[in-house]
Amino acid sequence: MADTPIIVLLVDSNPERAKIVEQGLHGAAVVKQAPSLHGVELLGVIERLQPDAIIIDCESPDRDTIENLQLVARKNPKPIVMFVENGDGALAKEAVRAGVSAYIVDGLSEKRVLPVVEIAIERFRMFDALWRDLEKSKRDLEARKAIERAKGLLMQKRQLSENDAYAAMRTMAMKQKISIKDVADNILSVASLFDE
Repeated sequence: MADTPIIVLLVDSNPERAKIVEQGLHGAAVVKQAPSLHGVELLGVIERLQPDAIIIDCESPDRDTIENLQLVARKNPKPIVMFVENGDGALAKEAVRAGVSAYIVDGLSEKRVLPVVEIAIERFRMFDALWRDLEKSKRDLEARKAIERAKGLLMQKRQLSENDAYAAMRTMAMKQKISIKDVADNILSVASLFDE
């Protein structure tokens, strides 16, 4: 990990387990403890602290815990590590779907905490980068589709060649200081008014 300590939010109501986590992260992380947080309260603490990772340590996760994790993953995604004493395969799958980066059953020990957190953070970063790339690709594809449709309309309505239609759109974009995608959206919007 980097030279500066990471910030870890530890959600655990058991002081003995919390102490193991703190000792395992000693020197590598600043641990902020929250005995038990749910819903909006948990989101508020995450928003305020902006931790590098969240550790949830519990005997056995319940549906409320999983729902809270889904809320975190949607509103303020962070790497989440769960150390659970009693594992349930179905709940483990739900936890991973809810955004948990590492789900460790009956494996809480001082020497394991830091490596698990480091791997969870790295895994989160990789998936986050893949997700951003995927979202960008989707936006780019949608933009290309809109540009092609708008270009087709200009070719049809103005009797322009494909190159001339694209050049006209590019000129409009430069004059209006907007993207070609925005020009295409405007053309499609105006065309839809006349199609109704």
